[in-house]
Amino acid sequence: MLAHIRPAVVLLALFTLLTGLAYPLAMTGVSSVLFPRQAGGSLILRDGDVVGSALIGQNFVSVKYFHPRPSATSAPDPNDPSKTIDAPYNADNSSGSNLGPTSKALIDRVKAGVEAKRAQGWTGLVPADALTTSASGLDPDISPDNALLQAPEVAKARGLDVAKVRDLVLAQVQKPWMGFFGESRVNVLKLNLALDALK
Repeated sequence: MLAHIRPAVVLLALFTLLTGLAYPLAMTGVSSVLFPRQAGGSLILRDGDVVGSALIGQNFVSVKYFHPRPSATSAPDPNDPSKTIDAPYNADNSSGSNLGPTSKALIDRVKAGVEAKRAQGWTGLVPADALTTSASGLDPDISPDNALLQAPEVAKARGLDVAKVRDLVLAQVQKPWMGFFGESRVNVLKLNLALDALK
């Protein structure tokens, strides 16, 4: 029996060291050399201070800023730790809403979102990313259509010309990688930082 157990234990220890220690350390080292900014979290600096990451969305609520797509993340209720409360863009608890297309709660939330957008003056089709959450709840990007529909309200709140704000949005559009991988998108944090930099 010992003849069977010894090789199994040796192989377990060997592959634990290889796949659990050596390989992750090697990949971390290689990525730090080849892609230092991405390996460091794709941090965004303003005046030398870290203001966020290009990979994690933030909850902008002021009408002077562009808003990200809705977030379904939560946090423990401070009054009852056995329950949770809504905490948009809580990076400690990445999660989607897990609501399917037949969910009444999702349908009601989307209908309420459309009505709210209509009250803000949005016309035509409302982009899906303005109404639905992402799978992680932390999506940092929105569609160009979503950003352009927000431009009049942001321009009004800041006393800026709408055309100038729309031009800023278009300048921030990131095209699909290699022309066809992914979709065109706008990083909300980068857009808001560029907005703050406008004279």
